[in-house]
Amino acid sequence: MISEFLSDIVEQEKAKAILTRIYQSRRVPHAFLFSGKDGIGKFNTAIQFAKLLNTGEEQSDFNTELNAKISSLNEPYIKLIMPLPRGKGEGGDDSAFDKLSKEIIENVTQEIKKKAANPYHKISIEDANTIKISSIREVKKFVSVQLDDVKFRVVIILDAHLMNDQAQNALLKNLEEPPEGIIFILITSNKEKLLHTIQSRCWTINFEPLSEASVTSIMKKYFLADDAVASKVAHFADGSVTDALSLTVSEFDSILEKTISILRFSLAKRYNSAYKELYNFLKDNSNDSITMLVRMIKTWTRDVAKNKSNIENYYFENYTDTLFKFNSRFSEVDITKLFSTLDSLDENYSKKVNLNVLSLNLIFEISSVSIGN
Repeated sequence: MISEFLSDIVEQEKAKAILTRIYQSRRVPHAFLFSGKDGIGKFNTAIQFAKLLNTGEEQSDFNTELNAKISSLNEPYIKLIMPLPRGKGEGGDDSAFDKLSKEIIENVTQEIKKKAANPYHKISIEDANTIKISSIREVKKFVSVQLDDVKFRVVIILDAHLMNDQAQNALLKNLEEPPEGIIFILITSNKEKLLHTIQSRCWTINFEPLSEASVTSIMKKYFLADDAVASKVAHFADGSVTDALSLTVSEFDSILEKTISILRFSLAKRYNSAYKELYNFLKDNSNDSITMLVRMIKTWTRDVAKNKSNIENYYFENYTDTLFKFNSRFSEVDITKLFSTLDSLDENYSKKVNLNVLSLNLIFEISSVSIGN
């Protein structure tokens, strides 16, 4: 019975082993923190675990109707909380949806349906960048509903790190006095933004990036991606279906070419040319593509390290000449230091640092490895 549910979770063997032990012990914590980057199956695991918790040990205990309701994210079986925009004139006494327009509410409804049908779908709602206290207050109403046909009901909080301070403190009260039969699952890619008191009251399970093969398979199954496209983007997705999907909607070959051009100009200290290339790229592409460019350069540095250690299987397999030339000319460079700097720039971008500042920093950091050569 256990394997029937957990088999629908791609990889994540450590997470599955922990959840299996918890299920078998019948001592289920009232709150979990599923931590790891976006697009690796945390939400799908939450749904499958919710089904498992409501299934007995015998085959006859399998409840097809209840499982369908859980999969469909139907209340009052599943309470899904997510970032929402602030409604016009919204006050402290309004519910999360009271002041939202009909168009936004319809958008939210459609996004939830997509998420139910495809657990790897990334919910996208304009200006939804905060989980409001009003959304957390709705948990009280959810808890008040009594059901006889379910042992555990689950509150799933997507992007839990986007709860504002008020929302986190309100949630903390629920975690300090957990309602019977209610399980909280907080899903986050940045658990450090959660209060330590919240983290301490949750059973943390860390999720790992997926293999290229799994990203490829999920892209084909859930997004109907072409075989060649799925394999190509999976190579650069760093184990994330979300990152792979963002590459399919971008001009992927163009991103590769721009990455190499910016690297070449920066290393040659042709600052004006490098900035012009980067400026044009920033102007013509979406924010996701900009982030991906920085990550592409990080991926190239990984290939440099591989080449230096005589390891093949490069991500930039069509640009291996740049790897050999770099290691030939800059053999003494500490590539891990450059990668660490790029990692910091990537993090700063997510904090919405001025793009011009980021661009110049990126160019100068790359060019700094060639100082003295």
